[in-house]
Amino acid sequence: MDSNKDEAERCIKIAHNALRNNQEDKARKFLQKAQRLFPTEQARNLLESLAQNGKAPDENGSPVNGDGPSTRHRRHGDGADASAPRAADSSKPFTAEQSEAVTKIKSCKDYYQILGVEKTASEEDLKKAYRKLALKFHPDKNHAPGATEAFKAIGNSYAVLSNADKRRQYDQYGEERSHPSRHRQHRDFEADISPEDLFNMFFGAGFPSSNVHVYRNGRMHFAHHNRQERREQQRDGGLALFVQLLPILILIVVSALSQMMVVQPPYSLSYRPSAGHVHKRHTENLKVLFYVADRFAEEYSGTNLKNVERSVEEDYISNLRNNCWKEKQHKEGLLFRARSFGDSQLYQKAQRMGTPSCSRLSEIQIMLDS
Repeated sequence: MDSNKDEAERCIKIAHNALRNNQEDKARKFLQKAQRLFPTEQARNLLESLAQNGKAPDENGSPVNGDGPSTRHRRHGDGADASAPRAADSSKPFTAEQSEAVTKIKSCKDYYQILGVEKTASEEDLKKAYRKLALKFHPDKNHAPGATEAFKAIGNSYAVLSNADKRRQYDQYGEERSHPSRHRQHRDFEADISPEDLFNMFFGAGFPSSNVHVYRNGRMHFAHHNRQERREQQRDGGLALFVQLLPILILIVVSALSQMMVVQPPYSLSYRPSAGHVHKRHTENLKVLFYVADRFAEEYSGTNLKNVERSVEEDYISNLRNNCWKEKQHKEGLLFRARSFGDSQLYQKAQRMGTPSCSRLSEIQIMLDS
């Protein structure tokens, strides 16, 4: 362990020399190595300083490549940029692996590299990559310096690549950043939704509001769509939308005509006064409750009654299966969120959550098997 400590101190000295020579990447590399060998407060503070403003103090505490003590005070004075992103909370712990992961994301040159996918990645590949990275770099999970910026970059990358039109334009112009004539084009490749709203859509915390957050030139703005813009969008997309919906409309019409030709069943599983189903009955086999009209007993008896009760029980079991599936999906969704965010209270709540339809289905299965 002592050898690791000595090697870590040597890496810190190399980092200081690199900072004096304006070699920030080299300094960051050796500081991260020092943290892996033997974590120290000194190396952590230097990494945080580099992440915040690209400068770090030397061995005597004076800023490197700065303007002296006045540089420190100016950050808190009237000249501070209030719109600049806030740095990660240094009071919360983070690992060297998290810091390296943030540095790796910030060094990526294009959106595909940020998400870690090939240019031929499918929509499902993009979703899987985004889900994994969004949980890993969310500010509530990763407190390393720069994690918030990395999280925004991940969200922006997915929002662009998951949009077919933007992805096609990005593939054509997005990587030509150094070309002066392409600079304006590249700035257009930004998401029309904030990273937090995108995250909430994926992990069940609701959909974004009507005023979505748009990130432009490193700052966040609110996009307000006025009525004129909406009318233009509706007019341009109306015909295309109609063409897309035409097959669905045809299916609806055909389904409606089919239903008109089908005789309605003489029972209902729920109380329906509008159809005359107001009298309670129970099936002889499974004791399933259903409702019938006034003349049911006169019209159905013997074999006909058995056929009706068989249909009642089949409908009842089908409904139980659907409800059981929904209950399981809801419970598994809560357990997934609880594990992802380390929320013990939510995990316990999900564990206690019952699945009454599944329990009733099991009871019926036992009755049928006996």
